[in-house]
Amino acid sequence: MTQDDSLPPAGLEKRDWIAGLERGIGIIEAFDDANPRLTASQAGQRTGMTRTAARRYLLTLQHMGYVASDGKLFWLTPRVLRLGQSYLESARLPRIVQPFLQRVAAGTHEVAYLSVMDGDEVVYIARNGPNRSMSTGYVLGARVPAQVTAAGMLMLALRSDDDLADWLATRELRVYTSHTIESKARMKLELARIRAQGWALSEQQLDLNSRGIAVPLRDRRGELVGALNITMPMGHETSEDAVARVLPVLRETAQAMRNLI
Repeated sequence: MTQDDSLPPAGLEKRDWIAGLERGIGIIEAFDDANPRLTASQAGQRTGMTRTAARRYLLTLQHMGYVASDGKLFWLTPRVLRLGQSYLESARLPRIVQPFLQRVAAGTHEVAYLSVMDGDEVVYIARNGPNRSMSTGYVLGARVPAQVTAAGMLMLALRSDDDLADWLATRELRVYTSHTIESKARMKLELARIRAQGWALSEQQLDLNSRGIAVPLRDRRGELVGALNITMPMGHETSEDAVARVLPVLRETAQAMRNLI
C-alpha cells in the first residue's frame, strides 16, 4: 500500500479523509526539544515517510513560512505559533475562565491555570497570577506529562475504570525526580485516592521546588472539561496548610463557573 492509498481512521469516510493534511501536521509535530533541527531523512524516519516525501512537505512548509532551512537542516519558525494562537483566540473556554482565574490568583496570591488533557499531556490554555520565577510555573500553552502534575493526575483519575486500566497497562512511568511515582501499583492507588476525594495534590514530581493543587472543572451537564489548578513553590508551607489555603478557593471558583460552560 502506498502512502497515497492509506486508509482513513475508523469513523471517517475515505472521501472525507485528506491524508496529506495529516502528514503535513505530522511533519510539524516531528520537531521537539530533543529534535529542534531535522534533515529530510530524519523527518521521514520520525513520521514514517520516505525521505523524498518528507522533503516535499518540508519545502512546502518552508514556502508557507512555517519552516526554515539552511539547505540541509530544517527547523520551525515562529509562524507555527499562529496555530496555537488561533485556538486561544477562537476557543470559548479560555475566554470565559480568565476572570475566574483572576479571582483565584487574587484570593491565593498564586498563579492559577486552566488545564486540559491532550493525549498523555496536560496543556495550560489559560493563566493568571503574579509573574514570579518561571521555575515554579508554566507559560501559556506549555505541555507537561500528565503523570507528574496535579491537574493531569486528577483528569486521569476521573476517567472510566476501563480507560484508566488501559492507560496504566500501556504506559511507562518516566522518572523525573526522586519523588516521581514510578510504580504502576502505587500510581493506581494514588489515582484511586484522588478520585475518591475529588481533588489532587502533586509535590516535587516534576520539579523539586514545585507543588500543584487541582480541582475538576465541569460544565452544566456535569461533564469534565478540564482542571483548575495552582502551581506554587514548596517554600516553608506544609502540604496541609497549602491545601487548607488554596483548595476552598479553587472549589468555589469551579462551582461558580459550572453554569457558564
